[in-house]
Amino acid sequence: MADDRRLEVLRAIVEDFVTTREPVGSRALVERHRLGVSPATIRNDMAVLEEQGYIAQPHTSAGRVPTDKGYRLFVDRLSEVRPMSQPERRAIRLFLEGAVGLDDVVDRTVRLLSQVTRQTAVVQYPSVSLSTVRHVDLVPLGGGRVLLVLILSSGRVEQRLVEVPDLVRSDGSPLPGLEELRNRVNGVVAGLRLAAAAETVRSVLEGVGPDSTADPDSTTVARAVVDALAEALVEEREERIVVAGTSHLVRRGTEFPGELSSVLEALEEQVVLLRLMHDMAEEQVDVAVRIGRETAHESLAQTAVVTTGYGSGDVVARLGVLGPTRMDYPTTIAAVRAVARYASRALEQ
Repeated sequence: MADDRRLEVLRAIVEDFVTTREPVGSRALVERHRLGVSPATIRNDMAVLEEQGYIAQPHTSAGRVPTDKGYRLFVDRLSEVRPMSQPERRAIRLFLEGAVGLDDVVDRTVRLLSQVTRQTAVVQYPSVSLSTVRHVDLVPLGGGRVLLVLILSSGRVEQRLVEVPDLVRSDGSPLPGLEELRNRVNGVVAGLRLAAAAETVRSVLEGVGPDSTADPDSTTVARAVVDALAEALVEEREERIVVAGTSHLVRRGTEFPGELSSVLEALEEQVVLLRLMHDMAEEQVDVAVRIGRETAHESLAQTAVVTTGYGSGDVVARLGVLGPTRMDYPTTIAAVRAVARYASRALEQ
């Protein structure tokens, strides 16, 4: 019973501190919350919570504030997540339904998440390591150029201009074989993950060499197209993230005494965020929360990060928010979960 009551006291301290930004005293708890015990009992409970490391007293004669350990217990014992209202969910759905293509979905998602949570939003592009090649198209543009179009299962579309010998021979006849080349390329790489596709695409050129009887011009086109496709496949394997809303961190700079610049530098180093998001994905929970030093990066020791997965089928990435540890966790978790759900639907369209 005492442990349950102390958990309620901790919950009240967290909620009040998030709202007021001021250390919370026993008198405020009595006035704002119906805890059903005397002020003396609350003071005793606060003393025990402080001794156990869940709250701390920043100044003599001041109230208490939650520690990282206190926030962790609060998050782990959340009995409910504040649901988003119907108008909020509808606004999210309509905003993301208008997206066209993967880049637009990611761009809208990161801006929306930042606006909804008033935190810095981070969105990882769907993991290209799990993406497969859906289709490759070759479009002759004339003037010695071919448009290479690479379409991935994640919805991402990559376009490249390939400089090739003019597709019309000197005698005026069109250069044959472009459609056949497209069919051969798709037959080799369609359905493969990017790493495998990059390794096998050059098999299209087997039998094409100095001693080949193939049309020399067609051979040159094939080599140029295959080289460009192989390069695109390797580049698309690089993981990327986008960030929006760093201004929210700047406005809350007082919550990062002497550390805001290092937080901003960590945001610029995508490898730090990618590693953190990969680690959080391994927790196998719906919404993962890292608080303070749980981020395992000194620059983020005064932040909290909330992430969840999104995507379509096997193509999954993560999105979330980063902010001060003094965060409205129930509302933030609900927002991250809702935006991820609608972003996943947008990718399926």
